[in-house]
Parts: sequence; structure tokens; C-alpha cells
Amino acid sequence: MALHTPSSPHTHGDASVSRLMVEVLLSLLPGLAVLLWLFGWGPLLNLAIAMAVALCCEAAMLWLRARPILPSLSDGSAAVTAALLALSLPPLAPWWLTAVGIAFALVFAKHLYGGLGYNPFNPAMIGYTVLLISFPREMTQWLPPGGDHLGLVHTASFVFTGAPPPGPGIDSLSAATPLDSLKTQLGLMRTITEIMADNPIFGALGGAGWQWVNAAYLLGGLALLARRVISWQIPVAMLGGLAMTALCFYAYDPDTYASPLFHLFSGAAMLGAFFIATDPVTASTTARGRLVYGAGIGIIAYVIRTWGGYPDGVAFGVLLMNMAVPTIDYYTQPRVFGEQPPS
Repeated sequence: MALHTPSSPHTHGDASVSRLMVEVLLSLLPGLAVLLWLFGWGPLLNLAIAMAVALCCEAAMLWLRARPILPSLSDGSAAVTAALLALSLPPLAPWWLTAVGIAFALVFAKHLYGGLGYNPFNPAMIGYTVLLISFPREMTQWLPPGGDHLGLVHTASFVFTGAPPPGPGIDSLSAATPLDSLKTQLGLMRTITEIMADNPIFGALGGAGWQWVNAAYLLGGLALLARRVISWQIPVAMLGGLAMTALCFYAYDPDTYASPLFHLFSGAAMLGAFFIATDPVTASTTARGRLVYGAGIGIIAYVIRTWGGYPDGVAFGVLLMNMAVPTIDYYTQPRVFGEQPPS
């Protein structure tokens, strides 16, 4: 049968790197809005600093590598890296902390490997872990959610100059995150019931305030799934691995191990599942491999949250599974059509 083949020019699809990055940035807006509502102006300042430094570092590295600057700056990849890192930092992080993190992410984790498409590790998570290991005190200055926070002027003054805010001072404004507080209190031989009964930072689903942040990221992530910007395997596998591991230990001893809902709606669970782990460059490329990759991140995150030295383990889970991606892809390749299975 003769097939009709139309002549050129052919119609091109409207998918592009820049459009995908714009959709990711738009899907982050619900989470940013909730962060501003709960923690004040700090997240917006973090975002502005990270964006400015990211564009400067991207342009400088492209110039040093003799690559065209404007096309790469306009693809949006540097902006997405900046947004993911900025939204992960404490609201009152000093400006240099944000600048160091995003500079390390773009220069060392992205361009020294060859630029977009060649980096084996998620740049935003590389920048975050470098800051977490190097500057633990600055990375723990979180504000209590929903309180009377500083205005824009006082927030900017503290971020850029370190000048103490008027009133009681920054030490009385900062507070531990729910994951950090839970781990500390469990170390004092208290039960989950006792800890959550007399501590206002815990809510019905997870950490008070944090549960709404995670719900906002869940909403943005579902929008990405509906628009087919990301595939379902990694978010479902990561959240499933985290929840099922938590369920096993919660069923064994609910007074020592937090519930699956607490883990799903605390920390960076939803941000990691929909926006970080799904990075198409550093994640697994096969359908079965994405399930293994996502589940591994969820399990590692739970292990570090429960027994590790850091309150959250999403960033470490992503980076450790980035290392395993070549092996995962090798063993989960789909069978080529027409190829006989080994006998």
C-alpha cells in the first residue's frame, strides 16, 4: 500500500527547553506564595539574589568556555536551579550564603562537567549540600511559620548587612524545623505522642506551616503532571518509597517513628518529588529505572531523617541516586522490538 508522505516544511512541536523551564517556574509559584505567607519576605529576597548570581555565573562561564551567551541564558535552566536552591534556604539566610550556593551549583556542578545536559549531579542539590555541610548554623535559622515576621526593610537589612532587627533579636525569632525538633526530642527519650501534644510546630498532617508548603508544591507538581512536563514514575515512586518505609516502622512502634503522613508533608518531600528528583538530565531515563530511582530517593530520605545526622535527607537521597543512574539505566533498558530474549 502506498503511503502519502507530505513534503517539507514539516510542523515542529512546541516543546522546548525554555518552555519547559518556564512551566516549572510557574508551577513553583504556589509554593513561593505559601512561603511568603508563612515566613515573610525572606524567600523572595533569596530568590532575587539567587537569580541575579545565577545569571552572572552562567554568563561568565559561557564566556570563558567560548559559548554563545544569549541562547543559553534564555533557556531558563539557570533560573530553575536558582529557584530550587533559593526556596530550600532559610528565610533569613545571609546574602553571601545564597550567592556561594548558587555559584557552586552552576560553576562546579554544571559547567565544569560540560554545561546543560552533561552534569551527572543535580546542581541545586550540590549547592544545597555544600552549604549544609559548610555552614550548618546559617542553614538552621528558620523562622517559626505564621508568626509576626520582620518587614521587608528589616529583612533586607539583616540579609545584606547582618544588622540585628529591632526588638528581641534574631535568636528569639529563629526556630527548629519540625523534622529537626522531632529528632531532638526523640533523642531525649520522649514519645511521638508527648512531643506532638505540647509543641505548636506540629500540625494535623506534618509540621505546622510546612504541611501547607508541601500541599502547595503538590498542587504545582500535579500541574506539571497534567501538562506532561514530567512523568509520573519518579514522584510516585519517591513518595511511595518514603511512605511505605515510614509505614513499616510506624506500624512497628508508633511512639518512636512518625507516621507516613508526617513524612510526606514535612521537609522537602513534595518539592523533591516533583521538582528536584525529576530533573531530566540527572534522573534515570527508562520507565522501570525511574521507579527504582524514585523509590531509592524516598528510602534514603527516610533513613537519614530517622537515623542520620541531618533532619532531612532528600538532597542526599537525590545525589546518591544520581550516582546510581548509569547502573540503573543499564539494567532496566527496554527490550528492543524484534530482539529475542536470552535463553
